[in-house]
Amino acid sequence: MKSLVLFDLDGTLLNTIDDLGAATNHALKSLGYPEHAILSYRMMVGNGITKLIERALPDYAKDEATVKKARAAFVEYYNDHCTDATKPYPGIEDLLFELTQRGVNLGVTSNKYQQAVTRIISHYFPDIPFKAVLGNIDGMPPKPDPSIVFAALTECPTPKEATLYVDGAPCLHRVGRRHLGLPPGQRAEGGIRRPYRLRPRGDTRYRLRVRRNLWEIRTKEHKVRRTEDFLGMKSFARFR
Repeated sequence: MKSLVLFDLDGTLLNTIDDLGAATNHALKSLGYPEHAILSYRMMVGNGITKLIERALPDYAKDEATVKKARAAFVEYYNDHCTDATKPYPGIEDLLFELTQRGVNLGVTSNKYQQAVTRIISHYFPDIPFKAVLGNIDGMPPKPDPSIVFAALTECPTPKEATLYVDGAPCLHRVGRRHLGLPPGQRAEGGIRRPYRLRPRGDTRYRLRVRRNLWEIRTKEHKVRRTEDFLGMKSFARFR
């Protein structure tokens, strides 16, 4: 049984792609660079705002000075618009509430800068008593470096083996298994043996359902995994 569950933010708890895309396009436009379709940002996010800006800028404008200017324009805009279109994935609020009711501690570790993480969490989950809400700060390398996860374990002291790390990004495999020392996911009822994530590839929607007061995770190809199985996992689950 897990006593601490650490969640990533973007693409895991919240669908933030519209607001991230709008802020990036604002930054690009303010500097005279071409904008991108919002859906194209799905391929650019996942490693922090600076890396997002670098990927969005044209090849001839990726110098450090330009990146800094674009990032500043992004932050100024995003601070005022980070909750315009962002929304929790279906079922997430109830899942967090149920985990809390079961006595499971919750935390958030994100590559997004701290100010935005704090505001977004307080806006969308004001009633969830997160034990750690951590974003990227100066001097801390982004995930998959495990520094932010270790910081969360310091704020909420918990053995590694009692911690579950949940992330929608491919780098979760390295954060969880190599750095946290978590063994591969074990086959639960209807489950999958290899490490996993909570959403299918290419799909930003959670497939969480409430059935007879038990949380279940469903995919097109696999059977149902109950909350009890979820909390009993030694690592993650990647749903393909």
